Amino acid sequence: MWIQVLLVAGVILVAVFLARPTGSDSHLALRRLFMFAFVVAAIASILFPQWLSWVANLIGVGRGADLLLYALVIAFLVFVATTYRRNVTMNRRFTLLAREITLARAAAEDDAAEREG
Repeated sequence: MWIQVLLVAGVILVAVFLARPTGSDSHLALRRLFMFAFVVAAIASILFPQWLSWVANLIGVGRGADLLLYALVIAFLVFVATTYRRNVTMNRRFTLLAREITLARAAAEDDAAEREG
């Protein structure tokens, strides 16, 4: 019983931590909806482990643990894909920023050279 309380508290703490806005979240509402669904499913599977087995059998998976593994693999792949896309976007922004800084410095140096000469 105490392990269930500990696990439920852990799931809720992680969900609260992950649902906090980080500044540039354009899909915050969608992320919060998925987080809420995850929390409900996680708490249900902790409190009623047979529920996960029932859902697994309903969709044609042998055991609840197998269904959980498949869901985690899919979640991991989604995480990898979104992280990759975010990194590509950030690299493009950094490249543009470096170009703008270089052009601004070159323009400032040209202006200084014209004033001196």
